[in-house]
Amino acid sequence: MSTIKKHTLDPKKWVDNYSDYLFNYTISRINDHDLAKDLVQDTFLASLKAMENFKGEASERTWLISILKRKIIDQYRKSNSKKGQAEVRMNFYEDGENSGKWIEERAPSDWGNLGEKEIENE
Repeated sequence: MSTIKKHTLDPKKWVDNYSDYLFNYTISRINDHDLAKDLVQDTFLASLKAMENFKGEASERTWLISILKRKIIDQYRKSNSKKGQAEVRMNFYEDGENSGKWIEERAPSDWGNLGEKEIENE
């Protein structure tokens, strides 16, 4: 029978033992120092709340990294959802090959009657 060592948590040592590692991991994925610090702090808080779910099958560092990964993914989802809200869709042409809805910032500019106006100006 093999004995598998169960890992234990020691939250009092997390900051000293893992904060630099977690910060470096985060900054390599999110190029923002302040946001990286916030995500590491959020990781520690979430870990404290989830301590009862720790089964001891992974090391503390591995467990903390898995929580941090979810925090980073959530941050990307949050920032991308804000981008989606800023998009304004508009009708550009009512008929023809350019018919359809366009994201406002990507819609072709309306040339209107530019050619006719130039002829009138002459």
